Amino acid sequence: MLNDAEHVLIAREVKARTGALITREMCGSASVRLQPLARREGFGSVPELIAAARIRPDGALWNAIADNLAQSETRFFRDRQNFEQIRSTILPEAMNRRGHERVRIWSAGCATGQEAYSIAMIVEEMRAEGRNAAVEILATDLSERLLDKARSGLYTQFEVQRGLPIRKLIAHFEKAGDLWRISDRLRASVRFERHNLMQHPGQFGQFDIIILAHVLTSFDQPTRAEVLERVTDVLAPDGAIVLGLGETLPEGFEALTLERGIARKIKTARVAAA
Repeated sequence: MLNDAEHVLIAREVKARTGALITREMCGSASVRLQPLARREGFGSVPELIAAARIRPDGALWNAIADNLAQSETRFFRDRQNFEQIRSTILPEAMNRRGHERVRIWSAGCATGQEAYSIAMIVEEMRAEGRNAAVEILATDLSERLLDKARSGLYTQFEVQRGLPIRKLIAHFEKAGDLWRISDRLRASVRFERHNLMQHPGQFGQFDIIILAHVLTSFDQPTRAEVLERVTDVLAPDGAIVLGLGETLPEGFEALTLERGIARKIKTARVAAA
């Protein structure tokens, strides 16, 4: 268990690098999650790891600590109602607006990739039904460790059982020893890139649909508003941001309207701010 001084130090450094909050209640789990990193780096304990991070000037250990504490809770088709809305309404609307142009979807804070691959399955199934689903999927996360797993497309039995219907498992996966590997065609349909939500995503261009479910909960209220401001900047005028079921917009954030987990731009707010 981390002492108070170690908690304050870790919380400060992680927030500075990622915006994420490490509360006092999270200390026990944080200590457990950092033990493998401490061993790999040659330290006998997590406190020794923290002490070394304090004196090393390059910040590499702090970056590794932040990476290992990155939120990674995700699963296939999490918040099924949202994916049903994407399938039935949000994606078809975007396709109609775009015509022959590609619909661009961003899975922000994608962790190990299940969310992005869930979207890819929906797109492939729409194509099988004869819909001209020209879609580009970008998935980003701060953690290279999580992105490496996402790019591999390899998941445990437990991971594929969480939210993935058996018919989709059969259609899109193959057995790889004790693991399941998603099909090459789906892996090729998702581009995984590293991105810190504390930075502006302008380099990625504009998106029709942005998936931001259960990402904002890692931040305090001011940081949530800052992240949403940056994300909204790259949302198409008629686009949609998908939040987690039960999530709300930060107090005072007026650039979006929220209904049943789907946030859309308020055009008059943008005109007034101009």
